[in-house]
Amino acid sequence: MGELQQSRGLEAFGRKVTTTASHLIGPITDPTSHPHYQTAMTEIHKQLQKPTLQRGVFAIARTMPTDLVRSKLSSKEIQSRALAYVPDELLRNIPASSNSYSLFQGFQASFPDFSDDGKKHKRRVSRGRKMLDESPVQPGSPHAVQRLKKDKASMMHQLEMLGVRKNMASSEIREIDNKIANLHGMRKIILDRLANLEKEEAVLEHDIMDVESRLDEAQELADEAESLAMATPNKSEEDLSRTEEGFMSQSIYERLPAANTPPGKKKPRNHRKKTLPILHEHFEPGTMIRSMRAHQDNITALDFDAPFGLMVSAAVDDSVRVWDLNAGRCIGTLEGHTASVRTLQIEDNFLATGSMDATIKLWDLSKAHYDPQGSQEVDEEDEDLAFVNPNDHAVDPPAGSMADCPLFTLEAHLDEITALHFRGDVLVSGSADKTLRQWDLTKGRCVQTLDVMWAAAQATAMGSSDGPWRQTSRSADGSADFVGALQVFESALACGTADGMVRLWDLRSGQVHRSLVGHTGPVTCLQFDDVHLVTGSLDRSIRIWDLRTGSIFDAYAYDHPITSMMFDTRRIVCAAGEDVVKVYDKVEGRHWDCGAGITDAEKAKSPAIIERVRIRDGYMVEGRQDGVVGVWTC
Repeated sequence: MGELQQSRGLEAFGRKVTTTASHLIGPITDPTSHPHYQTAMTEIHKQLQKPTLQRGVFAIARTMPTDLVRSKLSSKEIQSRALAYVPDELLRNIPASSNSYSLFQGFQASFPDFSDDGKKHKRRVSRGRKMLDESPVQPGSPHAVQRLKKDKASMMHQLEMLGVRKNMASSEIREIDNKIANLHGMRKIILDRLANLEKEEAVLEHDIMDVESRLDEAQELADEAESLAMATPNKSEEDLSRTEEGFMSQSIYERLPAANTPPGKKKPRNHRKKTLPILHEHFEPGTMIRSMRAHQDNITALDFDAPFGLMVSAAVDDSVRVWDLNAGRCIGTLEGHTASVRTLQIEDNFLATGSMDATIKLWDLSKAHYDPQGSQEVDEEDEDLAFVNPNDHAVDPPAGSMADCPLFTLEAHLDEITALHFRGDVLVSGSADKTLRQWDLTKGRCVQTLDVMWAAAQATAMGSSDGPWRQTSRSADGSADFVGALQVFESALACGTADGMVRLWDLRSGQVHRSLVGHTGPVTCLQFDDVHLVTGSLDRSIRIWDLRTGSIFDAYAYDHPITSMMFDTRRIVCAAGEDVVKVYDKVEGRHWDCGAGITDAEKAKSPAIIERVRIRDGYMVEGRQDGVVGVWTC
């Protein structure tokens, strides 16, 4: 409202000034005596006394000529000029460009002027002009020459625009390549940072485990001292006992420890890892993390507890070695068996080994004495041990590092141990003496013996579909293990034998409640979960069974016998007599190979045959006939 009144006041003031000027210019001898003049001046004085008009006049007086010109422009024009303004500093510091075309040429090439989509942007031509252009023309006439020149110029323009577009696309590809290279560099930096963090995490967890072990020992000593102090009477009690009558007050039975004091040593503590490494999850499947020479002979058994954790390997050379997969070095040798170890299993910090000397030994790897940071000298360029290709020779472990690891020995079998599996306090072992034995790890003794031949004979006598014991023909040298593989879960036991049968036992009754028939060769490996059981055999096949129905869910075959197999939540991996590991992706339903046979083929090398393979959470370890162990992402 204030602006409207001010504008009206200015209009009235203008009219008064115009009227005064007209009277001044008119033929009047005495302007001051003219009534119109006096009336006009009176009106002007009245208008000038208004505050709004005074502010308007003063504002016009202060306005610059550029402002007066700009006030005649619309707001959109002012905004457009402000945005188009470029300071001189920016004009002087224009970066050099490698493009051979200007910005206007790029815009012109991007505008769809000759494409099918851009036809609607063309200027409309009148119907008469179109008819003239489409009318037949004599080939040698000037009009024909002019039309051809026009067509040529149009096509040349299109060709030029295509070249500009091509250069623009090439420049965009180069920019994307540069961004990808920069992202790869950043990814490698972050991967190195993650590897260092996991190293620090492993060292800290090792220190925590060491402190916990010392705390348990100190607590145990304190408890023993307290119980001994409570059992030993003091001097006043001895004086009081002399004054009492009878001889029973001095009985030695009162000085014995309480009945609830556990005899012998305390049960070893289960040290479960508090953290899980995730570094291997960020590598492409089939990437080799490391390769190391673990033994000088054929590897007979291996297992590891977690990715980048501890691995235990055994070979024909009668050696059992413990490895730090994060550092890629041997931390100790387990001594005690008098023959080669054929089977082993590691769970958390506990290890069970079964040997050809017919004994089973339990070990506590948390009592190993070693420095996870290592004392070996490493080159600066090989500082990141998680990605180092180790030397091709065995590393001597520290002397006496595993002296405190042995727990106890289980002796009852009459022949070599070929398979074992433990879960919790229950361990089941299979031997060449054709028996399965169940062990109580808390008491360290055998609680049940299962005779496989008796179970097969009983099934035959009862008319079961299993049939009698049958010798398969797939074992080329006739040296297949009688008990090839087994797994226990609470009271359920699955066992694969040399006759190709997979028997499911109930440990509560000691009876076979189901037999799975299908393999035509000795079963060498098996594993089951809640729904499925996967078996591998020397008949070159992998079979997946449905435990709910006892039928075959899926099966596939390879070119060579299966010697080892394991699966995780996504993959089934197996060693099938080749220099690569056969991988079956259960999610995608595809088969692919992983191992040194692929990577070394490019280097004209021929790696040894893979005998054993283990996998956990996409982290795979394989052992070969020449004693080399490879670690891969899968």
